[in-house]
Amino acid sequence: MAVELLVPLTWPIEKNDTQMTVNHHRHIPYIQLAQTSYKRAILESQSKTILRTAVRIGLPSIAIPMRERTARDEGIIKLILYLFRNIPIISTPGESKESPTSRSATIEAFHHQDVLALVLTICSNMGEDFNTQDVVILELLFHLLKGINVEKLFMNESQLNKNGTNELGALLAKEKNMHRSYAKHAPSRHNRFGTMIWVKRDEPGRVSTVSGQDGLTDQQHTFSKMDQSKKWNKPKQRSRDIEKANDRFDVPVSLTPDATTHLRSFVEEFLDSGFNPLFNHIRRAIEREADRVLEVHNSQFLYLISWFLEAERVRRRKKQEAEKRKKNNKIAETFEADSFSLIASVLTQETFVLLNRFMQDRLDLKVWHDLDAGTRCFIQTLLIVQDMAESPLEEDQEIAENIQNRIFYEETTHDRIIAILRGYKDQGFGYLDSCTQLSHVFLRMLERYSRENVDLQVRSKRRARKKKKAAAVQRGDADNDDDLGSEVEDIAEAERASKERRFDFNRLALKFSTQACIDTYIKFTRFYNDLNTEQLKRAHRFFHRVAFKQETSVMLFRIDYFALFNRMIKGPDPLDRASPVYAEWEELVRQLIKRMVRKLKERPELAVEMLFSKIPATVFYLENGYEKQTMSSKPRAPATLEVNQRWASTLDEQIGVAVAVLHEQKIDAVDWVLKVLSKAASERQSWEAESAARATHVEASPEQLVPESNAPSIVVSPDTEEHRIAMFKDAKLRLLMTLAGFERLGIDDEPNATWMIPSALTARQLQETHEMVQKHRDNPVMEYGKDDPALVGAIPADELIRRKPTEKPRRAEYDDESDGDGIVSDGNEDFLFPAGGPTSTGPRTAAAALEQLKKKRRLRRKAPASDDEGTAGLDDETLEQRRKAREAADLEKRLKIKSAEFISDSEDDVEADKIFFEREEARRKGHAAKVMKVLKEGMVDRKKKRKSDDEEKEPKKRVKKQEKRVESESEEEDDSDSDLQFPAGSSSPRLQDLWLESQSDDEDTPLSTPLEDARPDKVLRDVPVNVQPSEDSMGGDKVSMLSTGEDAADEDDEDMPLVVQSRRRQRGAFVFDSDSD
Repeated sequence: MAVELLVPLTWPIEKNDTQMTVNHHRHIPYIQLAQTSYKRAILESQSKTILRTAVRIGLPSIAIPMRERTARDEGIIKLILYLFRNIPIISTPGESKESPTSRSATIEAFHHQDVLALVLTICSNMGEDFNTQDVVILELLFHLLKGINVEKLFMNESQLNKNGTNELGALLAKEKNMHRSYAKHAPSRHNRFGTMIWVKRDEPGRVSTVSGQDGLTDQQHTFSKMDQSKKWNKPKQRSRDIEKANDRFDVPVSLTPDATTHLRSFVEEFLDSGFNPLFNHIRRAIEREADRVLEVHNSQFLYLISWFLEAERVRRRKKQEAEKRKKNNKIAETFEADSFSLIASVLTQETFVLLNRFMQDRLDLKVWHDLDAGTRCFIQTLLIVQDMAESPLEEDQEIAENIQNRIFYEETTHDRIIAILRGYKDQGFGYLDSCTQLSHVFLRMLERYSRENVDLQVRSKRRARKKKKAAAVQRGDADNDDDLGSEVEDIAEAERASKERRFDFNRLALKFSTQACIDTYIKFTRFYNDLNTEQLKRAHRFFHRVAFKQETSVMLFRIDYFALFNRMIKGPDPLDRASPVYAEWEELVRQLIKRMVRKLKERPELAVEMLFSKIPATVFYLENGYEKQTMSSKPRAPATLEVNQRWASTLDEQIGVAVAVLHEQKIDAVDWVLKVLSKAASERQSWEAESAARATHVEASPEQLVPESNAPSIVVSPDTEEHRIAMFKDAKLRLLMTLAGFERLGIDDEPNATWMIPSALTARQLQETHEMVQKHRDNPVMEYGKDDPALVGAIPADELIRRKPTEKPRRAEYDDESDGDGIVSDGNEDFLFPAGGPTSTGPRTAAAALEQLKKKRRLRRKAPASDDEGTAGLDDETLEQRRKAREAADLEKRLKIKSAEFISDSEDDVEADKIFFEREEARRKGHAAKVMKVLKEGMVDRKKKRKSDDEEKEPKKRVKKQEKRVESESEEEDDSDSDLQFPAGSSSPRLQDLWLESQSDDEDTPLSTPLEDARPDKVLRDVPVNVQPSEDSMGGDKVSMLSTGEDAADEDDEDMPLVVQSRRRQRGAFVFDSDSD
């Protein structure tokens, strides 16, 4: 019964300005005083067992398993937990740590009366034996731990004493420094006479007064004192974030040594046993939006995460420092690093998703108090991940790598941190400290991580188009590439989609160098006298990054910035010279002033720009000396659309589709088209009536009759600016206008092109079009194909619109009057060296060669297939391959031509060249004479042998076949062979082949000819010869000597293939091997 009374008596007072009356404001202070007295009575009772008694009351219900508890048991547990929660909430502003109702007294009472032990028990069993008590425990821990300095919590007594001494020394040094700066301009002992100074202002008759003798020191001090006397009553805007006094966590709270010891012990035990179960259970309750979870619990949850993560970091650091001091201790030798599994419940992906969503939501709603809690949580998460990356355990390193990759992968996280930094206005110093620390830690960690991972990828946002392949496949239209690749929804139906890109740290760092971010750090630096060493280093690193790393020092060239920096170094009220960061700040200011002076000499315009903030265009001009050239992109017309005629074949159906896609969001465009059609039909009807009347009433001779002219075209004029833009950009409106008969003049990408109604459309046609559009406007048909049994469902009207395919230009082909066997030019007709000089007997061109080649093919195609023994029995595919091989060989030969027209001698000795050419000519003639002699002898022997065998054989028939075969083969030779003249008496085809070979050797043509490549054994296949080498009288070179073989194959077997022994052959002073085998 006593607990039921204490809970409502100590229940926290909720202030609601919209519901509170005058009586509420009058009596609330008295109620607060009464609650403070209740708290004092509970904590300072003589028995000091009130809280222990409440614990004992709840123990029987706590001991019962959760499934067996009744509603009464659950109520008892909630009552005692609400009592323990209400006591820390009751506080008096400005109370000292020795006060009987202070935080220290509360912690000591909770420790001595077993309240902290009960809280540890419930937290460690959360989710197993307790379910709905999580949010009550959350509030209890929040009001018990808020504002407590974690660094001081994990200090022992000696460290606390030393820290207190250092703080006292810092305060004394600050006071001494303040007195020193004041003594420079302190008044003398004659200040009792007083001083009053009038300062004339620019306005006539207006003066400003400065009182005090220190106004006579110097002009700067006088003006400074005058500025201090100015007051500006800035209008106070009502803050949207009404922060409750009980929920503030940025007010520091000091503890007594005993309270510090008890709370440190509780925190360590809580981290070891109760942290993971409690925070995992609360996170799940927040995710499923349980009824017991209120809006305030989100910020309390995130603040406690940040507080305990910082406590874990400090505890680990203190333990490592202690181990370093114990070098010879056995514990140090057997010490093993602890894993971070004790806090693993808040390092999961689900927690990061909850944190990011919470921060973005509070940033959008501008709830700065809750955003501050989320910011602190994110900072401590980054710092604990950084400690995990430096852990000696490989498992922790892998987890840290994975977490960093997930955090830095999302570009939305980068943008959110930038928005938090530049969005500061007057949210308070606590929020200012949090947002600057967040940007500092995030940039430092991301810079280090990007250096270690060069190929870091981030996911950014882009505009992507929907694909309708699934719907097309269902309706059996998957083969139509135009439908599948349709991108009709280019602008209106685009949606946000993700896209990966390579991360560039410099690009991100430049986003932190904007004017808004710099202003936030400037506001933070104005508190330089109240900042600690870590905070001063944070501001110094940011300005150093902006000025020197990013090379954007122009952004810091402002008079008020330099006034602040000068006051920090030179005074009044400068930084303490004994501060560890004073030298760094002094060097930074000196370098900035040097750069400013140098830039003023280069850009005198900077003297004016130092009075204002700088936009990107100004920064670019000051850095480069010229304005940034921006190319304005010309607007492009949308893709031309059409209606799929498979489902809408008539004009009425196509207009219905076009009207249906405009009906939902752009019905005003349809109404405008109707208006234009109605007006155009009226004008065209009037013109037709006038034309008919003129033809009826005009009485004139036929010579005076003027031929009737066409109706004038009607220009389509938009009635609003929106419709004018839509006529160019809206592809669906353009489709409707095209179907209605409108025509567009000018090029496609001209925004102001004219639309007109052509003169060919009559008034009746315009009226019919108007009626069709009006019909579909009143009763739009949104789905098509309902009656088609092949479709699973109806097709929406917007899916019937597709991009109109563009016509591709066809390639020109040769018309060779053949059955598809023509040759298409592949661009190789223009060779590097055209045939000429010693390689050709006359001027030839690629076109003439192609024409003659086609002529030979036509002759070969007309010849009977049985006449060619070499091609008898071959299919078309083999013949085609041979034809291509011959063409390739011919092309290769022509590409190897080195014409004398493009080759010139570099020697200047003309007489020596003449002697050389004469000697070579004589040698060639002698060689040709010997070859001709051998050829003639072989021809005579062959004729004699033929005459002796005329009675037994039929040589005439065989000779005819051979001549016919050689004739067909000669047609396939290179074009240059057709111009050669055979010697007299060489009527045999085989001798003609030998003559061709000798001529080709004399003319220094390549050994590998198209004929030899295609048929390497053609010459020696039917006429077996023996090659006998002989010495040349002129040069001693080996000349190929031809003689008839005595052991030649029997001529009776003329149908049998003759086998020739593979021997080395010599022609034209060259030795080569036959590859006929």
